[in-house]
Amino acid sequence: MNDADYMKLALAEARAGLSEGGIPIGSILVVDGEIVGRGHNQRIQKGSTVLHAEMDALERAGRIGSKEYQRSTLYTTLSPCSMCSGAILLYQIPRVVIGENHTFLGEEELLQARGVELTVLDDAECKELMRTFIQDHPELWAEDIGK
Repeated sequence: MNDADYMKLALAEARAGLSEGGIPIGSILVVDGEIVGRGHNQRIQKGSTVLHAEMDALERAGRIGSKEYQRSTLYTTLSPCSMCSGAILLYQIPRVVIGENHTFLGEEELLQARGVELTVLDDAECKELMRTFIQDHPELWAEDIGK
């Protein structure tokens, strides 16, 4: 599988979150070509303050070792926020593939400054999913990004 294939799986997670009444952001954690965690934003569904898609994927990966994190790639449909970027740095995830960063520009400069390799796919499906969601649910989006 390549980056576009994994991003399609992250998009499927985003759509799952939307179908549950949540914010359509998805994430996949891959170690050595194997998916070890997948998740989607569940702040609304679970009444959580921290279950962004990236955090959900990390949570669902369970307790994997630091050596595994250091060989991983995190796929996320949207640029990671400060909280998710902190987790990326904490677990020393060396590579992050981002679906899009037009809707929201997270801590990309910080991640790059700390040596994380970033690839932004500028994916049209990711952008359209977020555009439609924000248009239909501006209050939920504002809450999710702390506004």
